[in-house]
Amino acid sequence: MEPIIIERTFAVPVEKLWNAITDKGEMDQWYFRIDNFRPEPGSRFSFEGGDDKQTFLHLCRVVEVIPQKKLSHTWAYEGQDEETLVSFDLSGEGNNSRLKLTHEGLEKIAKYGPAFAAENFREGWTMIIGTMLKNYLEK
Repeated sequence: MEPIIIERTFAVPVEKLWNAITDKGEMDQWYFRIDNFRPEPGSRFSFEGGDDKQTFLHLCRVVEVIPQKKLSHTWAYEGQDEETLVSFDLSGEGNNSRLKLTHEGLEKIAKYGPAFAAENFREGWTMIIGTMLKNYLEK
């Protein structure tokens, strides 16, 4: 299965984009409420997410941090052993920045049912990055 890749350009400096994806206070405003997030390799965090029908406890661990360039973390669910990997790759020039989100390894969790279909992740990330993050950054 191919990884999901969502790329967007924002009319903000890369520093502002980096803060939006790594500062807990900022993340609370556009992403998920993550009480124990720290952008440090090895740091573990969790959050609830889902839809009107079902929510899931997400269990994550920060894998890689390159300030203002890359943040990668595992993405798993309570009751499942498999981990997928989410990476936020950033680049910028002047007052514009680019984000490339990659979510790989989804084939490992597809067996858990329709809620874990790749298309659901594509739709979710498209909304999160293309609408929620964009609205937050460009408000």
